[in-house]
Amino acid sequence: MKPRHLEKTDSGYKVYLYIFYICGFIMLSSLVFGVYVTMIEWIENGTYVMGEAIHNTTIPFENFARVSTWIFFSTIIGWYCVSRIGWRRTAGNKIIGTKMALLQLMLLGFSIITLYEVIYNFTVLNAQITAGIIDGVVPDIDRLSIAYPDLDRPWNLIFATKVFLAAFIISTHAFYLSTKPRKNLDESVE
Repeated sequence: MKPRHLEKTDSGYKVYLYIFYICGFIMLSSLVFGVYVTMIEWIENGTYVMGEAIHNTTIPFENFARVSTWIFFSTIIGWYCVSRIGWRRTAGNKIIGTKMALLQLMLLGFSIITLYEVIYNFTVLNAQITAGIIDGVVPDIDRLSIAYPDLDRPWNLIFATKVFLAAFIISTHAFYLSTKPRKNLDESVE
């Protein structure tokens, strides 16, 4: 028996759909929490570090998983679920020619940009850790930030690395899916 594409009638379809909803809830609640905490920090201090509150909050209990880790996990798993349950919307000849070429170039561009950002943030993070150790003080790694691209709104380096790594994985997977042979809507066999 040859493997089939996932159909709405398959029992696995609902599993992917429910997992996607759970991932969506995690992402939405993390966004609301992050915006709320960042607004409070902005109002109280007149400044904020992008992603620091999200990265330094652990859920469901202390020393378990940080909110940034939940976001990283849920975006990648949620994307995979979308790619499994939404294949019919892009299969066959729905996106062809110029539109497909532009989509592939856009996805390749996103992959390159996000890979650069991952390498950049990871390099700066390692440099700051090394500089701190050379000075004789081990820095609090979870609070390291960089005032880039805006001096008034620095980014937490671990948060930025996680966000761009998730974006790299998703855009690269989408590029891969756009280049492999198209699934046929009429056939249910690969």
